Amino acid sequence: MKKNLIKILAAAGMAVLTMGALAGCGNSTAETTAAGTKAAETTAGTTKTTTAAAATTTAKATADLKGSISMVGSTSMEKFATALSEVFMEKYPGVTVQAEFVGSGAGIEAVTNGAADIGNASRNLKDEEKSKGIVENIVAIDGIAVVTDPSNKVENLTKDQLIAIYNGTTTSWKDLGGADQPIVVIGRESGSGTRSAFEELLKLEDKCKYSNELDSTGAVMAKVASTPGSIGYVSLDVLDKTVKTLKLENTDPTPENIKAGSYFLSRPFVMATKGDISKQNDNVKALFDYIHSDEGKELVKSVGLIPAN
Repeated sequence: MKKNLIKILAAAGMAVLTMGALAGCGNSTAETTAAGTKAAETTAGTTKTTTAAAATTTAKATADLKGSISMVGSTSMEKFATALSEVFMEKYPGVTVQAEFVGSGAGIEAVTNGAADIGNASRNLKDEEKSKGIVENIVAIDGIAVVTDPSNKVENLTKDQLIAIYNGTTTSWKDLGGADQPIVVIGRESGSGTRSAFEELLKLEDKCKYSNELDSTGAVMAKVASTPGSIGYVSLDVLDKTVKTLKLENTDPTPENIKAGSYFLSRPFVMATKGDISKQNDNVKALFDYIHSDEGKELVKSVGLIPAN
């Protein structure tokens, strides 16, 4: 605002000099200066009024939102959904966001039955789900990382090698340049969005030979970290130093590589609704508006994901 005022006063000053030179009259100069000052004050006042009105409108919209939003679904989306819920409730104190993490399939079922406002799924929706009026709202892109126990000497797997491990063709790390020990194949339970996406991307639907099928991303991380010779797959945003992350086709699972298309294991994070967003209640609409805002996109990035738009 100060910059605008300076520009206006400068323009008024130029007008004073010009008119003074033309008229050669001290009274004209004084009158012009007064007029310029008055114009600047009027503009500054208008700007203040407009800014105040905008702030009042925003505050009213925030105050008007009351009630709750229920989300049910993917355990892989827990980190993102939790961060989103906390920030949104801080922004809209009158709204409570409740999130439950029980798997993608259960989330889609909940929103279909009207038991939840949003069904979180870490995979694309199936045709039969869409046929029931469920809309696929992609809010972020996630990578699926392949992890092994920290003592494993293998650094990289090709796509074919990964497929051979999970379909049971390759059973020893020795065949992959590692130690002479059995491969313990760990995966998610049936109905998991991570499992569905992983198997679909590798064309391994109903073909995987699992040693253990676990019911959450955290359980997979803990099992791989504590089991020699193990291998598993998890959401990119949960990676930590308790496990070793393998390269695939000599490519690390990073947001940059996923966005560039050089890392082949990636999938969408979907916040499904019954009907499109325009048909949802005001609280849900505001949540999606936030996700699509610049601030929302930064939140997506902060938890290791890629904004969908």
